[in-house]
Amino acid sequence: MTTQADAWGDPVERAALLARVRDAVLGGGRAEIDPRTVVSDSWRRSLAARVDPDHGAPAHVFDDGELAAVREHHPLSPVLPLLRTTLLEIADEAMHVMIVTDAQGHILWREGAAGMLHLADDLELAEGFRWSEDSAGTNAMGTSLASDAAVQIHSSEHLVAQYHRFTCAAAPIHDPDTGEAVGAVDLTGPVRTFHPSTLALVTAAARLAENHLATRQAIRDERLRTRNLPHLSGLDAPGALLSPAGRVLAATPHGWIDERITLPGAGDRVSLGEHGEGVVEPLAEGWLLRLERPSGMRARPTLALPFLGVPRPVARLDGRPVRLGARHAELLALLALHPEGLSADALALEIYGERGNPVTVRAEMHRLRHLLESLPNGAGVVKTQPYRIEARVDADFLTLRDALRSGAVPDTALVGRGELLPTSDAPGIRALRDELDVGVRRAVLRAGDTAALWALSRTPAGREDLELVDRLRHLLPVSDPRHAELPDDG
Repeated sequence: MTTQADAWGDPVERAALLARVRDAVLGGGRAEIDPRTVVSDSWRRSLAARVDPDHGAPAHVFDDGELAAVREHHPLSPVLPLLRTTLLEIADEAMHVMIVTDAQGHILWREGAAGMLHLADDLELAEGFRWSEDSAGTNAMGTSLASDAAVQIHSSEHLVAQYHRFTCAAAPIHDPDTGEAVGAVDLTGPVRTFHPSTLALVTAAARLAENHLATRQAIRDERLRTRNLPHLSGLDAPGALLSPAGRVLAATPHGWIDERITLPGAGDRVSLGEHGEGVVEPLAEGWLLRLERPSGMRARPTLALPFLGVPRPVARLDGRPVRLGARHAELLALLALHPEGLSADALALEIYGERGNPVTVRAEMHRLRHLLESLPNGAGVVKTQPYRIEARVDADFLTLRDALRSGAVPDTALVGRGELLPTSDAPGIRALRDELDVGVRRAVLRAGDTAALWALSRTPAGREDLELVDRLRHLLPVSDPRHAELPDDG
């Protein structure tokens, strides 16, 4: 039997072939080629929903007043300018229309060539109509949402006969927080203007939209963290800041909980698996999660590790200073970096490299545990098998790392503290220190934030960074007295 690959070619000839295939399949006969799997699956779903192949039409759901309200609050509203820039010029030239739907297939926005808009009106391919498969049958918008994949539907691949003169290509757009589709973007036009690259173009536009949404999300995440960290640090039990969808943005102790939790459908109680039960409290832009502690359970101690820019580190256990030797500071930093724990062999590799001896590490860990256990609440702060920290960890270097990995510009105070344990030569510390140094410099230069640039320029590495100094020299007002503190430009 001939395959679809053999049939690609002139779009009009292909349309005629697909018309014969559709008629044969719907009539229960044998077609000269097999429909594509994505098409035959969609036909089955559409027919199961009782869509009429000969006289089907989409449902009209939103009138103009309702549509305006839906658009205003829809998550794809901010990406409309980007989609217009990417697709509209091409749509005009090719006699196409650009369409953006919500996750249910309702057309929220429609723009493009005037002549094509008139044709689309005749088919109710217009704002306020639902083009899901169960309403309009097989079409690129509805099928891309049903299959969660980019799809092109050509001519008679549409189930409903009146759409056969058109080709459409659509791709879903996903919420970066939940990963679920929030809508789809589509290009629809006459069969004769079909081009194989249309699907790739629409897919690229959808990915650009998702990247834009991810950037906006990173900004919201950092704002939520900054505004609500005092609530988190004030808890007397393990807790976390959550996004509106339950994604963990910050946790104390670091890493004690999975990256996402399932929020309760009702009430404020949430199951946390092996940890027991938690309570969620609403914040202005997310949630505060607190682990529900059984009565009589001792509160977890807090271990603060302010290790940025300090040659002689001092930890704090529930506020009490703990003066550390260089090796003990390295061990605590590495355990904070690996909340799941590390074996003696793994710690030896991180501290000494290939020449590391786990026997030496065990001796150092014994001394470190003895030091901590001499303090109130210090017993059990460091556990064995594997070695791990059993306390709420407040580490400035982890806060800085998390901000950078989220794409946010770190807090100016953190930027100005300097390098992580600057005198350490441990491979594991060097690797994180390099990651932080490169990430901070890149983020600060990209953002062009004067306060952050100035803070970084006050660090030992920043004073020697000619590009950084030059950027500050151009950004600072001429009258700013800080000009006098910048090194000469040559």
